[in-house]
Amino acid sequence: MSEAPRTASNRRMARVRPTPNSAEARIPSLLNVGYGNLVASVRVVSVVNAQSAPMRRLRDEAAARGKLIDATQGRRTRSIVVTDSDHVVLSAINPETLAQRLDPDGGA
Repeated sequence: MSEAPRTASNRRMARVRPTPNSAEARIPSLLNVGYGNLVASVRVVSVVNAQSAPMRRLRDEAAARGKLIDATQGRRTRSIVVTDSDHVVLSAINPETLAQRLDPDGGA
């Protein structure tokens, strides 16, 4: 039995998750942390509010180690993204917005 021809309409309907060996599976999804700056979403450990004292210490320690990435473009830091490589990314986007961008389905 042959498969129906692939058209734009049935490609949208028959969308499946890529297999681990497909080229699509190897492309990491990226998280927009604002102003055209992107972080690989599979590397994100946490997204936290930047206003608490422990997060300010985290930012200072990352700067001292050379692991701080400032993606705020000179604006107020609203959230901090911590990656599994121990990098700390500063963002001017609210943590709630970044969380929605990480999981657009809302956990469903």
